[in-house]
Formats: sequence, structure tokens, C-alpha cells
Amino acid sequence: MTAAKQQTGRVEPPLAGDEAATLVGSLERQRATLVWKCTGLDAEGMRATVGASSVTLGGLLKHLALVEDTHFARLLLAQEKPGPPWDAVDWEATPDWEWQSAADDTPEELLTLWQGAVARSRELVDKALADGGPEQLGRYTTAKGESPSLRRILIDMIEEYARHVGQADLIRESVDGLTGEDPPG
Repeated sequence: MTAAKQQTGRVEPPLAGDEAATLVGSLERQRATLVWKCTGLDAEGMRATVGASSVTLGGLLKHLALVEDTHFARLLLAQEKPGPPWDAVDWEATPDWEWQSAADDTPEELLTLWQGAVARSRELVDKALADGGPEQLGRYTTAKGESPSLRRILIDMIEEYARHVGQADLIRESVDGLTGEDPPG
């Protein structure tokens, strides 16, 4: 399945696939649902909030682009510093920069940023799976001397998306009434 199809159409993990295909398929389903909830909106829709929360769809996209660009690279490759645009941010002065600055970006810029980050993550995961499967350990080491397996890294990413897709569901419904679990297939 092409990346474009994964980002815009219905994605299902295999019903009886191997572990790697099931983990990656589950992550792709969450990614597809998020991008579906964030497409087709203007800047106002991307800045909408629900209730007392300051979370926006634009903020979710930019935050998840950051997570995509840092999570796999840090845990699989032990890269401490992210690349552009994240490397130009003073994170100590503005620790929530991605959430706050998303309001200044167009929907197209946010989607492009997220799509690029996802493409880089897919490349890292594909290479790691080809080199050793989900049980292999990443290069990152905790203070206790432990390293996460690719399996754990993928599960953590699925959880990150699942939590934020729930937020996206509520925000998108408040903007234009769009509901549903999966993009139309």
C-alpha cells in the first residue's frame, strides 16, 4: 500500500499478520485516522478548541510531527538532537513551542511537516525491521542501562497516536460534525 493511501484512505492492520505487520499496521491506522480528522479544514478549523482545552488539530499535527521526528531517531539511533525545524527552537524558553506555533502555520504547512516526519519514521522502522525484527534493541540506553526494543517503541507510538486521535475526534466533530473511527474506504 502506498504512503498516500495510508495517509488518506481506510487502513486496517492484518487480521492474522505477523507481529511486525500487526504493529506497523496498527500505527498506520492511527496515522490515517489522525490525518483524516485534520484534512479539508481551513486555518480557523485547525485552530478550533473544545471546552477548556487549548489543544487544536494544528497543534496535534505539529506535536505528532515532532514526536515522529524525535521518537524513532532518539530511541533507535540514539540521536539526541532533532533536525529542522526542531533544531532552531529554544525548548527551554518555549517548551510547548509546537503546540503554540501551529496557529501561525497554514493547514498545508502543517500537513506537509507531518507527512515528511512520518516518511522519515517509516524509513527508520522499515530499515530496523529488515535488520532484526521487533525484538531488536534500540541504541538508546536509559540511566538503568536498559534499551527499548523496536516492539516497545512501536507500541509507545501507537499509544501516543491513540490518545491524540481521541482528542482529534472531539475537536473535528465540534468544527463541522465529522465523526467516525476510520476514513472512508
